[in-house]
Amino acid sequence: FLLSLKLENKTKEKLQKQICQVVLDHFEKQYTTELGDTWTSVRDVLTYPLCWQYAVLLNKFSQSAELENTLRVKGYHPAFQGLLPYLPASASLKCYIRRTPGRFPAQKHQAGKLKEYYLLNAASLLPVLALEVKDGEDVLDLCAAPGGKSVAILQCAYPGQFHCNEYDDLRSRWLKQTIESFIPDPLVSSIMVSKLDGRQIGDLKPELYDKV
Repeated sequence: FLLSLKLENKTKEKLQKQICQVVLDHFEKQYTTELGDTWTSVRDVLTYPLCWQYAVLLNKFSQSAELENTLRVKGYHPAFQGLLPYLPASASLKCYIRRTPGRFPAQKHQAGKLKEYYLLNAASLLPVLALEVKDGEDVLDLCAAPGGKSVAILQCAYPGQFHCNEYDDLRSRWLKQTIESFIPDPLVSSIMVSKLDGRQIGDLKPELYDKV
């Protein structure tokens, strides 16, 4: 019984997110200089897990009206009001947020079954919107893992060639699983996943991409 209890406690400790004090101390020094008094509130968000992934990005390849109703009942509302004029007509960037901190339950990866939504920080969508990706454009996601921005880009448009790069081996495997969880097979074939040093891509594929 004691051995079982110890193993259970070890498992819980392993799964619990830990704050690395060395990193936090470095952030403290760096961002106090850059952000001044604002850093205090930024730090509070970074060290409060419920604030890390508070937004729910719906997957247009696995739509569910029931899910949207559930989100509204739980106090979520669309992050964007009305159509975004610079996105293609085929775009379906639906993201829900709520004002009180909290985290919608995550969906487990199931081979062959697409997830209905992706949990992320809504600020992650800002670079995606800034790219204004159009259908047929060649796009490079240079540091793509865990894959939230890649998934969001594919909600907005159908790139001609979509190159998702992640140098770290573990994160690259995470990226591949994300793509498998959110993108249907016919579209997956147009996505290239690589583990290149991002500094080399410009030399290997000069002036190839419309958006990076």
